[in-house]
Amino acid sequence: MSDLQTIYQILQSKKWVDLTHQINETIPHFPPLPALEKKDIFTLADGFHVQQFSVVTQYGTHIDAPIHFVEGGRWLDDFDLKDFILPLYVIDKSTIVADNPDYELSKQDVLDFEAEYGQIPAGSFVAFRSDWHKRWPSQEAMTNVDERGAQRSPGWGRDALEFLIHERQVKGLGHETLDTDSGLAMFNNGGVLHEEYYLLSQDIFQIEVMTNLDQVPATGSLITIAFPHWEKATGSPVRAIAILP
Repeated sequence: MSDLQTIYQILQSKKWVDLTHQINETIPHFPPLPALEKKDIFTLADGFHVQQFSVVTQYGTHIDAPIHFVEGGRWLDDFDLKDFILPLYVIDKSTIVADNPDYELSKQDVLDFEAEYGQIPAGSFVAFRSDWHKRWPSQEAMTNVDERGAQRSPGWGRDALEFLIHERQVKGLGHETLDTDSGLAMFNNGGVLHEEYYLLSQDIFQIEVMTNLDQVPATGSLITIAFPHWEKATGSPVRAIAILP
């Protein structure tokens, strides 16, 4: 038996967890962007069924390439195929977020995680578990806008991003919310997403609007990320799957 056949059998014996929300016309999304539109071009009455989908690149659970925010940044098709199957590490701050929806994951949170589980190796994918996905499929609950118009949602702190990108040399980061930045930080910065710009300016990708991270252990899993082979895409809806140890 070849090595690949052995690996295949091992992977098939493991539990797989879908980390992506299903896409339809009514799912929560970044408010300025249009919702999915779909229609039948041909039906079975014509002898075959063909649909047309019109969807923005940043819709549902999606991947952002650096070019999404950064002039001269990489497009999706500039990444190596091997960048889309990675060791997966899940930092769980869901209990804190339940009490403080404005929580920002910090470098100290990462250090505390490593003290318990060991150092995050280079080339990994790190996900911020907040359990925000449990607010799905309500647009109102996902954005959680207060009376001032500020989103009250968790996000990444700059010190955590700097540490993971430069000290741990991760290849990708992910979260369950619509944005990298906390909603309050975005509001206080006049709607500017400073942390998202910073992350993408460091030439790595991110996955937004993830789900089911509560079904994935802190360490030991793999993440696989798949999407159409677009030419010059700033991002794309994805199918991300965790393969558990």
